Amino acid sequence: MKRLLFVPLLVLFMTGCKQVASEKTFTFEGNPLVRDCYTADPAPMVSSDGRLYVYCGHDECFEDKPGYEGKYGFNITEWLCYSTEDMKTWTDHGVIMKPTDFSWSIGEAWASQVMEYEGKYYFFVSTQCGDPNCKAVGVAVSDTPTGPFEDAIGCPLITDDMTDNGLRGWWNDFDPTIMVDDDGTPWLCWGNGTCFLAPLKHNLIELAGPITTLPMENYVEGPWLYKRGEHYYNVYASMGDHLETISYAMAPSIEGPWTFVGELLGEQKDSFTTHPGVIDYKGKSYLFYHGTSLSLDGYGPATGRRSICFTEIYYGQDGKIHLK
Repeated sequence: MKRLLFVPLLVLFMTGCKQVASEKTFTFEGNPLVRDCYTADPAPMVSSDGRLYVYCGHDECFEDKPGYEGKYGFNITEWLCYSTEDMKTWTDHGVIMKPTDFSWSIGEAWASQVMEYEGKYYFFVSTQCGDPNCKAVGVAVSDTPTGPFEDAIGCPLITDDMTDNGLRGWWNDFDPTIMVDDDGTPWLCWGNGTCFLAPLKHNLIELAGPITTLPMENYVEGPWLYKRGEHYYNVYASMGDHLETISYAMAPSIEGPWTFVGELLGEQKDSFTTHPGVIDYKGKSYLFYHGTSLSLDGYGPATGRRSICFTEIYYGQDGKIHLK
């Protein structure tokens, strides 16, 4: 009788990033942060375990000409996670979730954000639901910052039929950002073309009030909502001369009035999009974003071959943000 031997498997994904049986570490060598695959839409989070985690989408790399949409443009099939304790040595946690892990989703691992809340980690994602033209915001939950994450609701939290899509049509409902105000109210903000805002119940999986809009000057998409000191901030993707830039607005309360401050970061060469994520960590402040400064396997940067970066920032006495 033959004895069957079972050995660990190293699972290789299509192209670019690889998920292996054990996590790997690497040293930050300057931007871009990740250099073995294309990454986009960085979302930093400081966990109670003392580590800084950055969640992002995996831009797939195809042996074809770059495009602005479809197969060779934005083909983002899974979410990745990286973490650090010193901004120098990083751990690659591999793939933590795919859009198809949601039973109602058919694909697209667009911008996301993770929040640690009451002992659990809530993963707010933007993806595509059943209708080919339907964008949606979903929520997954885990006991650890690196998963496994599971669908917290069994259906989308936000779908296109819940908002007035206006001129943007079905492109409105994605790019979620989440924060908890000083009074304990969780707020969800999202949207392309229109910046939507809604309070959540304390379980983080149900709306607690009506959906409203935040008037943001030169707003395109990718909001990042947070409070620091006495000021509320919304840092978001805005429109430059030809490509997206990063701008921000400030307010004395979540509901405004919001004052446009200006552009924080300019256009990223070869990438139509960029996406902000702002975080304080160990006495310093950082702006994460994506650009196109990476070439792999002989294929150069393109709007669907993005790479996440970060830069240090600081705040003036008036609360305004400055690049360091």
